[in-house]
Amino acid sequence: MQRLATPAIALWLVTSLDAGAVAPALHHHSAARISMACEYAIEAYGRDAQALPRILDEAFDEVDRIDRLMSHYKANSPLSRINQEAAQHPVAVPQELFDFIADAMRYHRESGGTFDITVGPLMKAWGFFRGEGRLPSESALAGARRHVGGAHVTLDPGSRTIAFDEAGVELDLGGIAKGYAVDRVVELLKRRDVAAALISAGGSTIYGFGSPPGAPAWTVTLQDPTDSRKTAFTLALKDRALSVAGSSEKSFEADGVHYSHIMDPRTGRPAQGVLSVAVLTTTGTAGDALDNAFFVLGPEHSRAYLHRLHDTEAIFFMPDASHGWRVVRER
Repeated sequence: MQRLATPAIALWLVTSLDAGAVAPALHHHSAARISMACEYAIEAYGRDAQALPRILDEAFDEVDRIDRLMSHYKANSPLSRINQEAAQHPVAVPQELFDFIADAMRYHRESGGTFDITVGPLMKAWGFFRGEGRLPSESALAGARRHVGGAHVTLDPGSRTIAFDEAGVELDLGGIAKGYAVDRVVELLKRRDVAAALISAGGSTIYGFGSPPGAPAWTVTLQDPTDSRKTAFTLALKDRALSVAGSSEKSFEADGVHYSHIMDPRTGRPAQGVLSVAVLTTTGTAGDALDNAFFVLGPEHSRAYLHRLHDTEAIFFMPDASHGWRVVRER
């Protein structure tokens, strides 16, 4: 049993097979590497025992490549160049990054602005950029809100450029890039003829590719959002992604109010009313975008959006005065 946890909600990745139960035609290898400010872990089965370690190293190299492309923290990344120059002139970017940002902006539109990659100024105002959070002044909050929103960003597919309409706007892909890296790893493992794998990005985004020998699916258990010693329930993953957004991953309390790092871009304030959201869907990219959007929207206001989505389910952990939390499942 391997524990991969985040402060938001811990995930237990369970393989119930012992060494004697593994089909002899398949070999097992697991590895982990720190990248994109979290631990990426892969558990894989394949037919070539000697090739598996090399393939997993190649997968982690792909995660590192995406980090160099999309990092908000690396000053020389293409994303940082956009943030540094796009208010002065349109910035030409690699096709992969352009397409990814265009996809993120699509989620912004479809979610009614509840998922927003321009939320960076708010994260800084609330102290969540490289910190654990603080109450901003009203003037600082108003200043940050002026720079947030998809209307500030212009994408030109013909020239493959990105421009901002004013200084102070910036893009932060931290809420979706980890899921994209998981998807790229899945694609790589498939090309390398890996039979089955479980890929985790810090425990908050997981993809179950195929299933381990002798089992119908990978088994993942969600931890109780209010008590890390307990398990909420168990899920099965096969060719499916699980993404989790939680209010305790980065948070603080002030004057008796709990503030999480998950922002409602429409109000400029941390979203309230939800403990955590787990999203089951087809890709890590979609899951990363949707778990934030559903966290902000809450169960009732997520229904209409969910009905427009294919093969997606959201599991909401809601506060409950008598039992600590209750579950609302929407699909």
